[in-house]
Amino acid sequence: MTTSEPIDIDPAANDTALRLIVAECFGVDVPTFQGEGPSCGHPALFIRVSRCNLSCAKCDTKYTWDWSQFDPQRESTKRKAEDLLAWATSSSVELVVITGGEPLLQQVGLVPLVHGLLAAGKRVEFETNGTIAPVPELVVDGVRFNVSPKIASFGMDEAKSVVPAALEAFAGSGRAAFKFVASSVSDLDRIAELADAHNLAPVWVMPEGTTADAITATTRVIADAVAARHWHFTTRLHVLAFADARGR
Repeated sequence: MTTSEPIDIDPAANDTALRLIVAECFGVDVPTFQGEGPSCGHPALFIRVSRCNLSCAKCDTKYTWDWSQFDPQRESTKRKAEDLLAWATSSSVELVVITGGEPLLQQVGLVPLVHGLLAAGKRVEFETNGTIAPVPELVVDGVRFNVSPKIASFGMDEAKSVVPAALEAFAGSGRAAFKFVASSVSDLDRIAELADAHNLAPVWVMPEGTTADAITATTRVIADAVAARHWHFTTRLHVLAFADARGR
């Protein structure tokens, strides 16, 4: 099967005992950092949920959705929110990043986890593709959203990856930063169009690449143009530091 359809997830379910479909958790036994965006360089724990509603050609976590290459039974497990909370609170690291896949496919099940993390003194960042608006229970103090709309050059039909109502919900929340992957100056022009059309701010740009050499090369292509637009720039620290090793 080649689809990214979120198998066995009902996003409308309202069961606080719902088991979350998780690809991996890391950062407790082997410490790491948030590698991208406004918190780049901060020590972080990661909960990577499985399944996605997009199928981007340049995705670097296809093991969360591409069942033509990966076995979902091997690549994911079902875990209770209380177990994930116990794992995260076993560490003194403050920042917990919930990523994917697309985590907001499972956002109803994530609400009790997030509230437990906040009660334990953690802060939470969601990495999301921006196609699904967050439920009000997640738009609270201590939660931020790193929203990464996928433009056509990332290998995704924008008719599916750009959802104006969802983007505008994030923009209106006051809790979002908009992080775009770019590989060329023409990508920046498209990013500017989207930012202007949907009032997306602040804008962060990240160079495409899964190796240090590729990131450096792309940085040099786009850095001047990003600076000229007065946007923020972020690298991919985990690639530079850990060679894009899984679980780092």
